[in-house]
Amino acid sequence: MKTCHQFAALREEYEREIGYLSAHSQRHAGRPSAKASAKHATTTKARMARALSGHVGRCPECG
Repeated sequence: MKTCHQFAALREEYEREIGYLSAHSQRHAGRPSAKASAKHATTTKARMARALSGHVGRCPECG
C-alpha cells in the first residue's frame, strides 16, 4: 500500500510516543506509574489505529 508523507509523519509521531511510554513502563516496573504508562501505551496504539485508518479514508493519495 502506497502512503503519503503525512501518513508516515503521523505514524512516526504515534510510534515515538508509544516507545516512550513503553520504555518508562519497563524502567519503572512494579510501580504504579509503570502500570499507568503501560495503559497509556495501549490506548495510544488504539488512537493511532483510528487516526491512521481515518487518514486513509480521507486522503486521496493514500486511499
